Order: sequence, then C-alpha cells, then structure tokens
Amino acid sequence: MEYGPDDQVERDAPASPFQQLAGILRARVERGDWKPNRAIPSENTLAEQYGLSRPTVRRAIAALADEGLVYAVSGRGTYVAEQKTGDAAPGE
Repeated sequence: MEYGPDDQVERDAPASPFQQLAGILRARVERGDWKPNRAIPSENTLAEQYGLSRPTVRRAIAALADEGLVYAVSGRGTYVAEQKTGDAAPGE
C-alpha cells in the first residue's frame, strides 16, 4: 500500500504502524520536505507527532536506512541521503 506525505498512522489498518510510518516518511522525503544532507525530525518528535512509541519510529527509520533514503550520524541524528537521479550512463 502506498502512503502519502500527509497521511496519518491508522491503528486498524492492515499494515503495521512502523510500515505505515516508513511509507509516510518515504513520501515526505520524495516530496522534498527535508533536503538531502539535512536532518529529519528526531525520534521523539516523530513519536509524538504520529502517536507512536520510539521503538516503532526507530524501526521505520531503520527500514528507510536499509533502502538508502536516510543515514544516521551517531550523536547527531538521521539525515536524508543524496538521491540517485537517473539512468545516465557513466561519463554522461
């Protein structure tokens, strides 16, 4: 299921809360809410905003990190990764 950047996590949805949040955050990154190499909101902020526990938020962020959309900097936070922009051949 696809999630939009303005969706909320629904407790009675078939997808788990962490999957829903990962989809929402993915959509927000794709929309450009956070620029590359800029921090996304903290786990605490996201937990409060979406009414979730920190472990659930952490799991959603980990899923995005596995996809290469974000990366963590120890002691600093989680940042949006530079996105690969196309199918250009090397040297183009």
